[in-house]
Amino acid sequence: MFRFAAPEYLYLLILLPVLVGIYWLMVRMRRRSMERFGDLETLKTLMPEYSPKRIRTKFMFFALALVFIVVGLARPQFGSKLKEVTHTGIEMMLAVDVSNSMLAQDFQPSRLERTKFAIDRLIEQLHQDRIGLIVFAGDAYMQLPITSDYVTARSFANNISPTMVSKQGTAIGAAIDLAAKSFSSSSEGSRVIIIISDGENHEDDAIAAAEAAAEKGIKIYTIGIGTPEGAPIQIDGNFIQDENGDMVVSKLDEPTLEKIALSTGGAYIRATNRSIGLEEIVKKINEIEKKDLTSTIFEDYNEQYQYLIGIGLLLLLIELAILERKSRILSHFNIFKREK
Repeated sequence: MFRFAAPEYLYLLILLPVLVGIYWLMVRMRRRSMERFGDLETLKTLMPEYSPKRIRTKFMFFALALVFIVVGLARPQFGSKLKEVTHTGIEMMLAVDVSNSMLAQDFQPSRLERTKFAIDRLIEQLHQDRIGLIVFAGDAYMQLPITSDYVTARSFANNISPTMVSKQGTAIGAAIDLAAKSFSSSSEGSRVIIIISDGENHEDDAIAAAEAAAEKGIKIYTIGIGTPEGAPIQIDGNFIQDENGDMVVSKLDEPTLEKIALSTGGAYIRATNRSIGLEEIVKKINEIEKKDLTSTIFEDYNEQYQYLIGIGLLLLLIELAILERKSRILSHFNIFKREK
């Protein structure tokens, strides 16, 4: 595995085209200055030690030295050792409803924003478990495969939005089917799906999908977010209306979510403005018999920066050793292959 330990230094490579531009301007200005004194070919005979080729060569060595030193500062590393790590935990897939109904504001600032905040808090509490993320509306999509990289998981969770799914609706069954296929083979017996939705399923048979997941030993926990009386859906300052011009009100459908959870031996929790319910679910999940999960990681990395910086410094020494003007002594050695 290859990586840069300090990739921020690579931004210094922006200096390279700047230096090229400065060099080009200096060459052009020097040429114009010489043209003011007379014909260039005549001036060359009057200045036998002047060597544009040497100036160009010095700049090339300097530019190459800059590239090597900057890449060296970014600390390129290669993974050198693979190690199998075993820890006790579970694998959980979060299936988050991102349909337009999740923009209803019976939860402030909206159902979806409160959900994202709760997921972020949940991931903060994880230590040895693996987590994945699925978003769904009229269809379900894998947002983040099962991982133990909590930093990445939080980043993906914070960026979920209704624009991720082009087809509107609430296909909870599709989300369950996709989640059930996403667990690793080593996690059998310690698999959990957490569904966060307002429960208005219009697309498929979510109960049948849940029963199929239960046959694989997967437990499903559901969180109902919203209120029974519901709230209008507002997008870009405009309220959604039906074909009759009436305002669409999204209501919490608890029976569907309850049936999904009970059919797998899981549990249903209704979110409140004080608590979404993820903390309660985590407590229930901790009661599940956890299993040893094995993963392969890079244990150590070999640093490669010293070679690149060494080459860069060598190029700088060569650049310093090359004189801008021809040397009468060195000219006898014909270093630049000049015809005599």
